[in-house]
Amino acid sequence: MATESLSGHLVVVGASAGGIAPLLVLAETLPPGFAAPVCIVLHVGAQPSLLPELLSNKGPHPAVHARDRQLLTNGVLHIAPPDHHMLVDGRYLRLNRGPRENHTRPAVDPLFRSAALAWGSRVIGIVLSGFMDDGTAGLGTIKDCGGIAIVQDPATAEEPSMPQNALDHVEVDYTLPAARIGPLLARLVSAPPGPDLPAPEEVVREVSINRGEDLVENLQAIAQPAGLACPDCGGGLYEVKHSRPLRFRCHTGHAFTVRSLEGAQADNGELALRSSVRALQEREILLRRMAAISEAAGAPSQAEAARREADRLLRQVRELGAMAGAVRGEQP
Repeated sequence: MATESLSGHLVVVGASAGGIAPLLVLAETLPPGFAAPVCIVLHVGAQPSLLPELLSNKGPHPAVHARDRQLLTNGVLHIAPPDHHMLVDGRYLRLNRGPRENHTRPAVDPLFRSAALAWGSRVIGIVLSGFMDDGTAGLGTIKDCGGIAIVQDPATAEEPSMPQNALDHVEVDYTLPAARIGPLLARLVSAPPGPDLPAPEEVVREVSINRGEDLVENLQAIAQPAGLACPDCGGGLYEVKHSRPLRFRCHTGHAFTVRSLEGAQADNGELALRSSVRALQEREILLRRMAAISEAAGAPSQAEAARREADRLLRQVRELGAMAGAVRGEQP
């Protein structure tokens, strides 16, 4: 990693469900003159976002949706725009609409991973409230490269699973409520960074994948075939070696933790079952219509056969409907 020309620190923040409240607190408690750029990913998908306006109005620092090739500026809150991954490239930000990670875009892991590669021990990574575990792998990468890991106390998070997963898999430096993170950052950025650690080869290659470079070559170098299909594109999945938590990638660039993969598989399984239910329901309706026509035409045996088949399909519909509910743990 090339950090010789970089000075100061870089703060990177990831949040999802319930993340707006701690982000507002962070914006409010960062002191004036904060001497580091701040990069933020909030899971907003492709929906319009007013987060820059909300954060700018809450604290002393401007918040903006990042632009491609934008210079990182101390005291500015750079926010990933909807439907774009945000990567760090030296002192600049890069945006792309690359494949989703953990079933989302923007995702936290690409930001954390690229920041760790570019800034090494100068990175301070923060995981706030959110669902599932996006950001856990990236926070581990920040630690692997000598940076500092901060996690919102799960007991204070509206949705504790994202911070809790980070605590379960990463040697976190600080765990505290959102209100105490801003003052802590002010102290941390005023201190010299620790020594850089060599970036693992898989980090270099995964950042290259996020940039869209040599996808197949880089994937085969860091992962092995998993015998599973990508729920987003249907391609073969590879299991990433030496990853915590367990993660998977496909040859087109989609990436999943084991939890996000299971969630995506559940979504696809439920969709397939619901589609089957709909097809069977439509055939049942048609058969009952055919039975009525046969009855009116004086063909009772044909009508009875159609009704029996419709009754059989109705039983299948009920069974498959119960199975579809069970995919998500719904009660009958």
